[in-house]
Amino acid sequence: MTDETSNSYVRRLGVWDGAAIVVGGVIGGGIFRTPATVAERTASGLPLLALWAVGGLLTLAGVLCYAELGARRPQAGGIYIYLREAFGSLPAFLFGWTMALINYPGSVAAVATTFADYFCRAGGLPGWWVKPVAVGAIAFIVGVNLFGIRAGAWMQNLFTILKVAAIAMLVVVGLALAHGHVDSVLAVDTTHQVPSGAWIGALLPVLFAYGGFHYLNDLAGEVRDPQRTLPRALAMGMVGVVVCYLLVNIAYLTGLGHAGLAASIAPAADVMSHIFGARGATIMAVGIACSTFGYCSIAIAGGARVLQTMGADGMFFRSVGRIDSRWHAPQIALAVLGGWAIVLTLMGTFGQLLDYTTVGEWLGHAFGIATLFWYRRRFADQPSPYRVPLYPLLPFVFVTTVLGVIVATAIDKPHDAGMSLLIIALGVPVYAVWRYRQRRQVR
Repeated sequence: MTDETSNSYVRRLGVWDGAAIVVGGVIGGGIFRTPATVAERTASGLPLLALWAVGGLLTLAGVLCYAELGARRPQAGGIYIYLREAFGSLPAFLFGWTMALINYPGSVAAVATTFADYFCRAGGLPGWWVKPVAVGAIAFIVGVNLFGIRAGAWMQNLFTILKVAAIAMLVVVGLALAHGHVDSVLAVDTTHQVPSGAWIGALLPVLFAYGGFHYLNDLAGEVRDPQRTLPRALAMGMVGVVVCYLLVNIAYLTGLGHAGLAASIAPAADVMSHIFGARGATIMAVGIACSTFGYCSIAIAGGARVLQTMGADGMFFRSVGRIDSRWHAPQIALAVLGGWAIVLTLMGTFGQLLDYTTVGEWLGHAFGIATLFWYRRRFADQPSPYRVPLYPLLPFVFVTTVLGVIVATAIDKPHDAGMSLLIIALGVPVYAVWRYRQRRQVR
């Protein structure tokens, strides 16, 4: 088992580093595109903003639950650790199998390709440069993280500042276009009919845009004074994300109107183009490139820690579980995750993988937070450095809402949901193989 006495991570991340990881892990490329999808499924700006507020509150409930889990078990691995302790090694392995081997590298491949696309647009490079730039970005991020969490944190903090600056510019431009009026926010869009119950479908992309807040828990083994730092960083980072998302959507509505937002393919670029023309679109492309690059950095760092923890548990190659004694980084896990992400980037199959593993990811969130009930019951007599408020209401609301989202997704996309469950099920025989290897090594 991996615990604080057996690993060699060094606790170097402070509150601001942790908050930057939360912001960077949540804000990728989704907020620059997803609001258009939400606008298509709502009738006016008011319900659109309400959905983003509701999604933010639900995610904050999940973040507060993760804060208690992280404070109770401040180790690298996050959900994998919680599932292993509460429900056993099989559910933990299935989570790691789905996330560390498929979802993490798949999302890195997808977002790195998005980064490369915007990077090439901003630099005027031809389309055939996209894949080489994406591969180079992944290799560069892995290379920096090989030198430890401090080097990765410096890079992450820089790109978090750049992405927040891009969002601030977008908000200022959007509000400037409003000329002090709120008509575009409150006006009802009569250009298309919205069926009753469509708000449920509109909530799905909102919740997915708020995903990624769990990465800090994956890095909990490198957080200073984790019992105090984790709750503060998670809360600060997530509140900042919710405020950013609401302001960006207000900027879209004031700059484009609800109908214009619903019809836009690239709303952020459209808002900037209103004032700055083609140069504005280029500026926004640079901002989105910074945002997506920062997300890739966090996903690689967090995913490698999960992979390393699995290796240390004997649930993957033992060599992957090693931590470099000089730089205190899971260098082999980083190389494996980055290498697999590069393969997926070159193959171009990451889109389907992400569609297929979405249900598995959110199942992991639901069961991960459900472990809080087990911890409260199992360690009822032990004091916790942080306790989620309004327990058991907040974890119950989050778990039931996420399960509802999964059911709605399965109804809307039964093929993708079925493939996701199949991928999870394929992990069962793989788990049996690794358990067999463990027993043979013990003899």
